[in-house]
Amino acid sequence: MESRDKEQDVFLPFPEPLREGVILARPNRFIMDVDFGTSDEGSAPSGIVRCHCPAVSRIGGLDLAGRPCLVSDSRNPKRKMPLTVEAFSLQQPDDPDKRWIGINQNASNRYVEHFLREGAFATITGPVRTVRREVPLGDSRLDFLANDDLYLEVKTPLVQMQTDIPPYVPRLPEAPFSSTERSLRHLRELAASLADHERAAILYCLYYDNFGFRFYHGTTYEEVLATVDACREAGVELWQADFEVTPEGVTLKRYYELEEW
Repeated sequence: MESRDKEQDVFLPFPEPLREGVILARPNRFIMDVDFGTSDEGSAPSGIVRCHCPAVSRIGGLDLAGRPCLVSDSRNPKRKMPLTVEAFSLQQPDDPDKRWIGINQNASNRYVEHFLREGAFATITGPVRTVRREVPLGDSRLDFLANDDLYLEVKTPLVQMQTDIPPYVPRLPEAPFSSTERSLRHLRELAASLADHERAAILYCLYYDNFGFRFYHGTTYEEVLATVDACREAGVELWQADFEVTPEGVTLKRYYELEEW
């Protein structure tokens, strides 16, 4: 069942609106070259600028060259790359009404913390009194401990883009399936924590219109499915949150408990 705990969507504005450009290349996993064209804004970058890519994994197995993107400016001259690519669109650069796909996995926890403190996840958390970050559990550090009785781990899956891909967007050659051991370890430790704590949950955050999160059917899928089933039986809750990214900010649109894999 969909949950929305306020009468309207909850919005987190960016410090300043994001600038639009076009991705030319991704030379490595940390870098994207972005073309901003010519700019009439005095301090705004123009031409081709090397920007930070905050998603270290593949992004949907797609070649993003030619994709429109949204870029933030840290205003920090000490950073080697002050600009960060926050989102891209599967639509064409001249489309006036683009929908954006957020890729900043580093910022995801910051967004979730804001919405937690705003009470926007009340169906999961109940009234929020305290929120702690980076809480030790077993051999891991989990993202949040809310009200001292709910461990909450945030995941922002990007390797599989679970939405319709237009035929003009090229795909990259298939890469060997990467290990899911870190995710499985977090699941097992969350399940084990239930011996001492009331609740544990994983929140899968998707920053685009999507089909609903599903684990990738790769070489470790049966192991993943067995681990998920065992952890759900132990009481670990699995939730999905859908966000919308615009040049102005991030909106929490809906969230719901996952029932199918």
